[in-house]
Amino acid sequence: MHPTLASLLKYFKLRLANGPPLAPNAKAFKSYAETCASLLRLCRAAAIGNASYSSFSNNLPLALSLHAHAVRSGVAADRSVASHLLTTYAAFARSAERDQAFRDCVSADAASSFTYDFMLSEHVKAGDIASARRLFDGMPERSVVSYTTMVDALMKRGCVADAVELYEQCPLGSVAFFTATISGFVCNELHHNALGVFHEMLSCGVRPNDITFVCVIKACAGAGEFGAAMSIVGLAIKSSNFFDKKNIEVQNYLITLYRRMGDAAAAFKVFDEMEAKDVVSWTALLDVYADAGDLDGARRVLHAMPERNEVSWATLIARCEQKGDAAEAVRLYGEMLADGCRPNISCFSSVLSASASLQDLRGGARIHAHTLKMGCSTSVFVSSSLIDMYCKSNKCRDAQIVFDTIPQKNIVCWNSLISGYSYNGKMVEAEDLFKKMPARNSASWNTIISGYVQNRQFVDALKSFNAMMASGQIPGKITFSSVLLACANLCSVEMGKMVHAKTIKLGIEESVFVGTALSDMYAKSGDLESSKRVFNQMPERNDVTWTAMIQGLAENGFAEESILLFEDMMATEIPPNEHTFLAVLFACSHGGLVEQAIHYFETMQAWGLSPKAKHYTCMVDVLARAGRLTEAEDLLMKTPSRSEANSWAALLSACSTFRNEEIGERAAKKLRELEKDNTAGYVLLSNMYASCGRWKDAAEMRLLMKGITLKKEGGCSWVQVRGEYHAFFSWEARHPLSLEIDEILDLLTWELSI
Repeated sequence: MHPTLASLLKYFKLRLANGPPLAPNAKAFKSYAETCASLLRLCRAAAIGNASYSSFSNNLPLALSLHAHAVRSGVAADRSVASHLLTTYAAFARSAERDQAFRDCVSADAASSFTYDFMLSEHVKAGDIASARRLFDGMPERSVVSYTTMVDALMKRGCVADAVELYEQCPLGSVAFFTATISGFVCNELHHNALGVFHEMLSCGVRPNDITFVCVIKACAGAGEFGAAMSIVGLAIKSSNFFDKKNIEVQNYLITLYRRMGDAAAAFKVFDEMEAKDVVSWTALLDVYADAGDLDGARRVLHAMPERNEVSWATLIARCEQKGDAAEAVRLYGEMLADGCRPNISCFSSVLSASASLQDLRGGARIHAHTLKMGCSTSVFVSSSLIDMYCKSNKCRDAQIVFDTIPQKNIVCWNSLISGYSYNGKMVEAEDLFKKMPARNSASWNTIISGYVQNRQFVDALKSFNAMMASGQIPGKITFSSVLLACANLCSVEMGKMVHAKTIKLGIEESVFVGTALSDMYAKSGDLESSKRVFNQMPERNDVTWTAMIQGLAENGFAEESILLFEDMMATEIPPNEHTFLAVLFACSHGGLVEQAIHYFETMQAWGLSPKAKHYTCMVDVLARAGRLTEAEDLLMKTPSRSEANSWAALLSACSTFRNEEIGERAAKKLRELEKDNTAGYVLLSNMYASCGRWKDAAEMRLLMKGITLKKEGGCSWVQVRGEYHAFFSWEARHPLSLEIDEILDLLTWELSI
C-alpha cells in the first residue's frame, strides 16, 4: 500500500472520530477535499481488485462513511469529490447509491462534463440506452466524448438513423468519434457509408489510429473494394507502426483480409512472420485453409493449436457445414464437447443447420437440449436454426412451438418458419404467417415467392411478386430468379419480358443468376433466339448457366446443337456437374444418339461424378427408345439400388411401343414394388396390352385401378386474360367462374350445331 495514502487514511479516520471543525479558509477546504477524493480513489482501487490496495477490499462501509461526511461537511460540493463518489460506487456495483450521488451532484451544481460523460457510459454499459438518451438530451453541455458514447451505443443497437443524426449534430470530431462511427457502419454492414466517414475524417485533418485503419480496411473488404483496402494498408504503414509484427490484432486482421481477397499465400506469409501469435491468429489461419476448400488442412491447424477456444471450433464447424460436409460438422461438435469447450451461439446455429441438412431429428433434438441447458435457446439465431431443423425433419408443429417461445422475434425467425412451411408443402400456413408478419423485408418476399414456385403455384408466385412491387420493396437477384422460373413454367413470354425489362432498369440483368434465369425462361417458353442472345451476352457464366442452355436446346429438339454446346463447355475451365450430364443424356435420348449417350454416361466417372437414379432413367430411356429393351433391363438389374420408379416406367412405355409383353410385365411388377400407389404402372401396362391386342387384359387393368381406388392425376392448364392468370383442373371445378364458363361453352356448342 502507498505510504502516503496509508497515513492519510489514518489521519482522516481520526478526524472522523473526533469530529473537528472544517478549516475555515478556502485553501484548507481544498486540501480537505483532496484528502477525501484520495481516499475515495483508494476505495475504488480496492473494489476493482488492485493488488496494491488488497487490504482495503472490504471498505464499502468506509466509502459510505466518507460520502456521509462529505455531505455533512459540504465537501460533496467539490467537483473532484463528486466525481470520485460516482466512480467509487460504480466500482462497487452500487447503482442506486451511484444514481443518488449523481442527482445530489447535479442539485449542488457540482456536475462536471466528466460527471455527465461517466453516467452516460454507465447507462450504456448496463444496456439502458433509453436512460442514456434521456440523460444525453438533458445535458447542459455535450462534449465530443458524449457524442462518441451515444453514437457507438446506438450503432451497436442497430439504430443507425439515430446515430447518424447525432453524428451530423456533433460540432467537433476526434479520432475516437470518427472511429466509433466508422466501426458502427461496418457492424451494420453499411460499408460504403463507413468509407464516406473516413473520407470526412481525413478532410477534417484528424489523424487515424490503428483501430481506425482496421475498421476502414474491414469496410473496404465488406464493400468488395480490395484495391482500396490495400491502399489503406499502405497509408497505415506510412502513418504509424501499423505493420508492426508485435501488433497482434492488426496482423490477425491482415490474415483475414488476405483470405477474403483469395490470396492464401499472403495470409500464410503474415502468419509465419508474426513474432507472437494468439488463439485468434491460429483461428484466422484455420479459416484460410477452410475457405480455400482444404478442410483437412483446417483440421490439422485446429489440432496443432496450442490453445483452442469456442470460436476456433465454431469456425471449423461452420465451414464444414457451408462446404456441404454436414456429417463432419456434427462429428466436430461432439469432439468439441469432449474437449471441454462450451459452444457459443454461432456454433449452435451451424451444427443445427448441419443436422437439418442430414434430416437428423434425433441429433438435432439432442442439440436443442444442449441449447436449453446453456440458456441459448431463446437467441433469435439459435431459434431460427432450430425452426429450420425441425421443418426439414418434417416436424412443423415442433418448429411452431419453438417459434412461439421466442420472446423477441425478428424478421429472420418469421422468414425461417414461412420457409419451413413452404418446404413441407404447407402453403396455406405459410401464407397466413406471411400476412401476420409485423414487418417484411426483401428476404420475406423472396421466401414466400420461392415457396410458391417450389410447390408449383406459379400464378400465386407472380401475384406475390406484383404485391412486392406495389409495397415499395425492391426485388433482388434471388427474387427475379424465382419469378422467371414461374414465368418459364407458365410459358408466359409476355410476363417474362416484363420481368426482363425490370432487371434492365435495376441494372442487374448481367448478373449470372438473373442471366441464367432469363435464358432458361426464354428457352422453356420456346423463344430460343432470345435465350441464346441472353446467354451469349452474359459477361460471366457458371456451370448452371451452361446447363440451362444445354437443357433448353435439348428440350426444343436441337439435340445436336445441345451436344456441341456441351463440347464447348468442356473446352472451358468450368467443370460440368451432374445436372449438365443429365441434360446431355436427355438430348441424346430425344435425338436417338445411343452411342454418344453411352460415351457421356461413362465419361461422368472421369469427372468424379457417380451416376444417380435420374441418369440411369435417362440411359434406360435412350436404350428403350432405340428398341434395345434387353440392354435397358440389364442396366437396371445390375444397379437395383440406383433404379427409380421412373426408370421402370420408361422401360414399360417402350415395351408398349415395341410390343414386348415379357419384359413389359416384369417392368410393371417392379414398378408396383417400388410405388404400389403409382397409377403410371397400371396405365402403361394397360396400354401395352392394348397395343398387343390383349383387350381383355387391358380392361382388367383398368378395373383393377378402380377396385383399389387409384386415379390418374388430373391435368392442369393456365390461361392469361388481361394480365391475370386463370388455372383450370381436370375433374375438378375449382375456378370461381366455372358455371358461367360452362354456360358459354354450351352456347357455343349449340351455335356450332345449327
